[in-house]
Amino acid sequence: VQLQASGGGLVQPGGSLRLSCAASGFTFSYYTIAWFRQVPGKEREGVSCITSTDGDTYYSNSVEGRFTISRDNAKNTSYLQMNSLKPEDTAVYYCAADLITCFYYEKVEFDYWGQGTQVTVSS
Repeated sequence: VQLQASGGGLVQPGGSLRLSCAASGFTFSYYTIAWFRQVPGKEREGVSCITSTDGDTYYSNSVEGRFTISRDNAKNTSYLQMNSLKPEDTAVYYCAADLITCFYYEKVEFDYWGQGTQVTVSS
């Protein structure tokens, strides 16, 4: 089982990035996918979640309206489109997968995790 997060980088405030999470080794379409982020010294924060069946999406208040989560089950990949980025979005972003719903996803320890990709928003 592997989740490979990519697409991070350095971007100016107001800019955009699209993160990808490529999955292998399990039936991707069965799994709920979530994105988390973490800043050193702070707790991990749930950013967004998308369910396996209906594709229902959930967002934290801090990213609602700016970030969009999606998935392409044919490509075994999830995406996190991040627009209007702010310096406070700077963090390492992780994708995770589990056979659960998105309810309380931010408090759940997902079964599978990617290695993280750094996003830095700075001028």
